[in-house]
Amino acid sequence: MAARGPAVSEATLGAWLVKASPAGLAVDRLVRHGFASITSRCVRPSYRADLVRAGQPVLLWISGSNARLPAGLHAAGHTRGPVQAGDELSMPVSLRAIDPPVTREEIRAHPGLASIEVLRMPAGSNPSYLDLEQYGALVDAFPQVAVD
Repeated sequence: MAARGPAVSEATLGAWLVKASPAGLAVDRLVRHGFASITSRCVRPSYRADLVRAGQPVLLWISGSNARLPAGLHAAGHTRGPVQAGDELSMPVSLRAIDPPVTREEIRAHPGLASIEVLRMPAGSNPSYLDLEQYGALVDAFPQVAVD
């Protein structure tokens, strides 16, 4: 069996996808402020952290089964620079609310998106990603997620 290369590279990256649980977030405040108060997300040490550069598209996926904030994409924006070291690795981001959000069920029902990593491996660590083709399909189907 041939060795597989990395799942994502700078050449194949469409957008980073960072996950958050509503249990660990002040949901009402986030929604009220359009997710702008999220300025970074914790990421795991991996080759992916080394690929983060300023200006890359980033999407915020809220997980779980909170009825007020259903699982799916709730914010979009850009990375503000490379991953920062500290007690934990942190990806600096600038986000805005996606209106309306794109739910897990909507993404799962789309033939070009049903196999994105966050659906295949929901317990995977940050950051996840969409490749160029997946990100293009997402923006075509749900224009509100487009990052300027």
